[in-house]
Parts: sequence; C-alpha cells; structure tokens
Amino acid sequence: MLQHTMTKRKTLIMACFGIVLGLCIGTVLKNYSALEIVKRCNMRPSNLKTPNEIIGLNDDDTIQNSQRNLVFVGVMTAKNFIEGRARAVYDTWGKEVPGRIAFFSSEGSYSDELPVVGLKNVDDRYPPQKKSFMMLYYMYEHYIDRFEWFIRADDDVYMEPDKLERFLRSIDSSKPQFIGQAGKGNSEEFGLLSLEFDENFCMGGPGVILSSETLRRVAPHIPTCLKNLYSTHEDVEVGRCVQKFAGIPCTWNYEMQYILRHNSSGRNAYTGKLKRKEIHNAITLHPIKQAPLMYRLHSYIQGLKAEELRQESLLLHRDIKRMAKYLDVPDESTYMLPSISPAAVPETDNGKRHFEDHNILGISPELNKFVPASTADLLDWSFIARSLYSAGSANPKQKIESAMREGLEDVITEVMENINYYSRQRGRVIEFRELLYGYHRLDALHGQDLILDLLLIYKKYRGKKMTVPVRRHLYVQRAFTGIFVKEQDEDFYNVTLQQSLLGSLWQNGVARLSSHFTMASNLLSPLPDKIVFVLPIAGRLATFDRFLQTYERVCIDALQHCDLLVVIFGQPQELTAHLQLLADLRSRHIYNQINYIQRSEQFSRGVALDIAARSSYIQQQDIILFIDVDMVFNVVTLQRVRLHTQRGRQVYLPIVFSQYDGKRRNVERTESSETTPPIDDESGYFRQFGFGICAIYKSDILDEDINGFDKDITGWGLEDVKFLEKIVRVGTRQRGFLVNTAEVPLDYNEAAEQWRRLTVFRAPDPTLVHIYHDISCDVQLDAPQYNMCLGTKANSLGSTRLMEQLFFNNPQNVEFITDFNRRKQTR
Repeated sequence: MLQHTMTKRKTLIMACFGIVLGLCIGTVLKNYSALEIVKRCNMRPSNLKTPNEIIGLNDDDTIQNSQRNLVFVGVMTAKNFIEGRARAVYDTWGKEVPGRIAFFSSEGSYSDELPVVGLKNVDDRYPPQKKSFMMLYYMYEHYIDRFEWFIRADDDVYMEPDKLERFLRSIDSSKPQFIGQAGKGNSEEFGLLSLEFDENFCMGGPGVILSSETLRRVAPHIPTCLKNLYSTHEDVEVGRCVQKFAGIPCTWNYEMQYILRHNSSGRNAYTGKLKRKEIHNAITLHPIKQAPLMYRLHSYIQGLKAEELRQESLLLHRDIKRMAKYLDVPDESTYMLPSISPAAVPETDNGKRHFEDHNILGISPELNKFVPASTADLLDWSFIARSLYSAGSANPKQKIESAMREGLEDVITEVMENINYYSRQRGRVIEFRELLYGYHRLDALHGQDLILDLLLIYKKYRGKKMTVPVRRHLYVQRAFTGIFVKEQDEDFYNVTLQQSLLGSLWQNGVARLSSHFTMASNLLSPLPDKIVFVLPIAGRLATFDRFLQTYERVCIDALQHCDLLVVIFGQPQELTAHLQLLADLRSRHIYNQINYIQRSEQFSRGVALDIAARSSYIQQQDIILFIDVDMVFNVVTLQRVRLHTQRGRQVYLPIVFSQYDGKRRNVERTESSETTPPIDDESGYFRQFGFGICAIYKSDILDEDINGFDKDITGWGLEDVKFLEKIVRVGTRQRGFLVNTAEVPLDYNEAAEQWRRLTVFRAPDPTLVHIYHDISCDVQLDAPQYNMCLGTKANSLGSTRLMEQLFFNNPQNVEFITDFNRRKQTR
C-alpha cells in the first residue's frame, strides 16, 4: 500500500513537471518564429569556437601554401575595452595584417564580431603579467607551426601592416629573434629590476616581435617564469624569460626607437599635427589612448598611401611615354595605353592638351614644359623670402600662407631624405638649416615649379670629422596627377543645399503670413534672426536709387526678413530727392520697416554707424549689416550673413569683390541692379584689406568692451580699421569672467559664458560686389586716411596684367627700360 502511494506521488510530480515544461516550450514557441529558433540553435558563442574558427584560419593553411600566414598578432585588451579600443584596432589596421589577429582578454570575454580569446583563469587586473604569459602560451599551443612570426601588442598601438610585412620578410624567422625597443628601465627603476649588466627587455607598448623559433624555446617554460617574478612589469619578465630559455636579449639596435615608436606624452600623444617624421617612418606608434584618435591616424596613413599610389601612377605614365619614344610610337597613338571607352575621353577644344592627357602626365619633370605663345601667356614667378612677393596680387607683399608653407616643408623634407639616403653608410649627414630665398609659379596644366636656395650643414663623422655650411639650389616640379573621384555615402553639399532651399521656402511662407497675420506667425516656427541693413549716404542720388532697387528685389520681394535703416547726411533742401525715393519704396511695401535718420553735419561714416547701432529701430537680437551704397548683393549673401554671424561668439567681415575701372578696358560700367557683375581677375579683385562691410549682433556691438564706433573720425575711411582693432582686442582676452558665490554650481551655459570670446570670420564672398566709381581723395584728410584713399584708388585702376600692357604699349616706356638696362650693363 505504501509503495503504491509513493508510485502515485511520483507520477503526479512527473505530470506536473511535464505540464510546466510544456507551458515553457509553448511560451518560447509563441515568442519566436520557427526560423529564429533554428538560428538560435545553430548559433555557437565565440567562447565555444575552435581556435582556428576564432581567427578565421583554415585547417589547410600553412606557412608553405599561404601568404597570409606570415605573422600572428596577439593584442592584449580587457572586457571594458573590447567595444572601444579593440574594435578601433580591428576596424583600422587589424584587418590588413599579413596574417591573423586576435584579442586576448580575461576569462569569459567574447564577441560575435571580433576575434576575442578569453584566457582561462585570467582576469583584467593590472599589471597584466599572467595575461601576457598565457597569451604567448596560447599562441604556442595552437599556432606554433602555422606562422613564422608572433607579436605581442597592446590595444593602444597602431601598426602599419605594409611596412611590417616588408620588415619581417627581410629577417630569417628560422633563427631565434627577439625584436623590440630595448630598455633597462627609467632613471627611477634602473638597477631595481633584477637585470644583469648584459640583460635587457623589449618595451611592451610599441610591440614585441618573436620568431617561431624563439616562442618554441620559451613557451614550455612559461609556468616556471610565472612562478619566479622579480618585478611588477610584464614586459621586463617576458624579456627575462626569453633571455633565460632562448638565450637572446632584446635587439640592441638604435633604429628600433624610430621603427617601434613610443611617445612619452601619454594621453596627449598623437593628438596634434600628424605630418611628422616619426609618423611617416615608424612601423608601430604607441600609445593611442582614445578610439577616435586611432581612426584619425588611420585615415591620415591611408591618405599617405593614396599619395604614393598617385606618384606610382605618374611614374608609370612616364615609363610608357619613354618606351613609346624608343619604339617610335607617335604621341597621338593610343597603342601603348589601356583601352578606354570613347565616353571616358574628355572632349578637347581644337586639339588642345588637357591635364588628364597621357602625353602631359608622361613628360619628365622640367621647367620648360610650358611654352608660351605670346607675352600674354607668360607665367609670373613669385619671390619667396620671409614674405611672398607676387605680381598677381593687389598687395605685392603678402604673408606666406599655411598651405604654401606646408608645401615647401614637404618638398624640402623629401629632398633631404633623398640626399641622405646613403649618407649614413658613408659616414656623413647633411642637415637642412634655412630657406634663403626661392621662386615659384603655377602652371595649371603641368603643376607647380619651384626654384629654392637652401642653406645646409654638411657633417662628416667618420674619418676626418668636419662641419661645413653649404648652399644648394633646387629645381623642383611638383607635377599634377590624374583626377581621382572619392565617393561619399551622402552628398553633403547637395543635401545641405536642398535643406537650405526647403528652409528658405518655409521661411518665406512664414514671412508672407506674418506680414498680414501677426497672431499666425506666433503659432508657426520662429523666423530667422532679422538682418537690419545700415546704410550711410551723402549725395550719390543715382547710386542710392540703384541700391534701393537691389534691396527691394533681394530683401523685400524675396521675403528675406530684413529691415532698412538709412543715415542721410546733408541739408534739408539737398535731401528732397533721397527722401522721395524712400517714400516711394515705403508706399510700395507698407508692411516693411524702411526707416531713416537725417543728419545735417559733415559726413562721418563712423558717426553714422554708431548712431544707427544705438537707435531704437534695431533690437538687441537683430543682426546689423553695415553696408556701402556701391554694393550689389543677392539672397545667397543673406544666407551667408546668418550662417557666419553668431551672437556672442563671431563677427562676419566678408572679403568683397571690388571692380576695376571698366573704361581702361573699354568695358561699360554695371549700372543696372539686375545685371550680375563678372567675377574674374581682369574685372576686379577681392579687397582683403577692406573691413567696411560687417555683420554683427546689436548686443555684441554695444558690449562694454566694444561700445560702438569711434565718432571722432571725420571724412573718408579708417573707422572700420579702428572697429576691427576693438573686436580683435576683445577676442584675445577672456570676456565676462563670472564669480560663482552660490553653493549651487554654475550650469553649462553659465560656465561657457565665463570663457566666451568674440572672434572674426573672414572669407571671400563673390556675391558681394563693389561697383566701380571714380574716387576723389580730399587733401584735407588726415595723413593715414589720405594714404588709405590713395591706395584704394590705385588698386581700383586695373589688374597688374592690364597695367603691364598699358605700360609696354607706350614706346617711350620701352625705350626708357632699354636705355636703363644698357647703362646698367655698362656700369
């Protein structure tokens, strides 16, 4: 009876268990589709994969039959760094390794996307001595016969796989090799690492390279090395273990510190300028503590590789052309070139050469590639010294721009590397000291030509030592290569343009509604900040009429949310016509703000701008655009003003295009506001030293540090220079420093306010054109104003090429130059 009762109880328990299990399975089947269940059943976590599966190694891949079995790179990382540093390594140089790569972390670490190995009985404690030794033992246990070389690396190192492959293939891997940057400890640790006088270690940071023979000798003794640790530094202990059981020290080679590069700046390493010799020459770079810096460095290295490929392509063009010459193949023949479709061949005008032409790219470097057909085709040489002296600029003496300075540095660096390529074997070195002077010109078809005079130092340190200063002339041509198109996932320019067009349409609609329905505008999206045009004027009635026509078409008809404030100087009887033009404009647009301030004293642009900025017609949140009556503009001008003017941060001073005197070129002046003025070198120039056109928020111009314009300047000019000096002075010091006396800390915006700076943004704006007019400089002006007026008048006469033509078209001038040169030669 008792046995029967227990049997029934067991049956009941099993039945209950079966019901519960059935409910669980039903829930699973309800929540997941059949396909998902199959997928989940077939999945195998990365920690259950075989060692070959983790790194993607085929069972039949060996050193003998695979080029990708040169090196195995083991990267030490931690669980917290797998999705950061480790992923950055794998996404950049890790996939290009001439072998395989794996990331070694603590027990239980895995990743579905990265080749991660979780080492058994290893944690992420620092220093990672056990992790380092067990990683080497894992390599030995699973891959000792599959790779020639093994590298121990950190997750904050960058490697260049191409250079690494060339380096490793030049060394015999069948011999015991222990390669790295040798060390004996820093000054504080020297003598405290239990190293013998002839012992050293390879620094772990930049990477340690072991041949298969070295790992084969050391790995079986790793348990012994782990039991006998003399320091807390894992790279020291690895070096001691290799010394003891492989019988070799780390390479005592001076070049290793440049090949396997360690930067002692810590977290600041490789955060600045990347165009440096150490980056160009190194195989590994350490440390890179942040993942974005790894991607940044990789992008720069890829750019260098692209330059090398373009140079190689250019050399191939030259080889083809040279062989065609030997084979008597004519230049017009395409026999030596790859077959291309006719659509890919650019159309040429009357058989003219184009920069993609093989017969252009194939010409060897020389300064006589370009042959001018007339004096008009002559290329101007610019003189380079401490400044740049160029005949093609309105200002002959200019500061050497950063782009040209960087280009000169690149040329000199490459030349010096070529000079010193074999110098160390000959016991000498030549150092660059100074660029004394140079000349440069740009040929749009062939490239940049340079003539440089360098001061060098010749040092001989083998045999009879000597140090001698020498000068050397360089004749360099930086040839253009073909065009390479880089595709983007998103066309930023077009998308931005579309967004701006849609935004403009929306804003125009809002402006149209708001002009008639004030309440409706409050329900819609806010309008962009208003631009208030401030125009000082005295006389110039016809020009004033043209300006008002431009303003009406661009600002009012196009609904650009702008106001106009005119400051008129003159006696009441002289201003009747001006006021009538404003009244007519007001009558046509009764909902727009068209205001004026009348002044009867002598004209002063500084006074006019200061009065306008302080007037009640302009609100604190409005953008003030100070403009001249001679300017023409369009809707794009207003978009740029809003884009580049930032309240409390940035002032916009566009570089306007100023027209030359059209009468000297037999060209009619542009008097109509509907006509688009041409923008080219013969029509005008960008006035880099003009600061009269300015966009700034009213709240910024009335800031106590700026406080408007100087009102003690009368007549023409100089008020804009004084105003710019104020802005620059404000931008070079800390503004509005707040002292927080409350217990509650300042929020982010208040903290940012403490360090706010007002900067100046300048850029050429081809939509802002200053129409030419005759300039008359009053001799009663102060000397600085009078000289500025004369300079502007001279710059506006015509281009340098036009002045040259006018000069040489006069026979008396030519005769004078000839006589001058003859007398100079006689002396």
